[in-house]
Amino acid sequence: MPEPIRPSRGLLDTSVLIDIGKVDPTRLPVEVAISAITLAELAAGPHATQDPHERARRQEHLQRAEAVFHPVPFGVTCARAYGRVFSAVTASGRKPRGVRAVDLLIAATALAEELPLYTRNIGDFVGLEHLLDIIDI
Repeated sequence: MPEPIRPSRGLLDTSVLIDIGKVDPTRLPVEVAISAITLAELAAGPHATQDPHERARRQEHLQRAEAVFHPVPFGVTCARAYGRVFSAVTASGRKPRGVRAVDLLIAATALAEELPLYTRNIGDFVGLEHLLDIIDI
């Protein structure tokens, strides 16, 4: 049986980057990117725990991501795409604000860059299926 064809490019959600050691690399695109929003989430991580060992682990994860990736900036095109994402989520009956907002900014980045979005939390992106390819890994 032939191996499935991997997409050439894709944007990784923060959930994928956090669990990257648990992800089968053959399920990822050949070329991966992250959003600057994901890097912001990773930068917040060490500050979100009181445990010094966990803080150090999260800091190391952030530093590795910074060394490996050149994040896609969240610029004007992403900001415009966020309007479409916001509208689609609202139309699906979900609230686009609160804890979901960061996920939607990452989705807007994928939409603006015309990249499929790879996630381990598919439920975070319900209502966006008609705007972009969302791949649950």
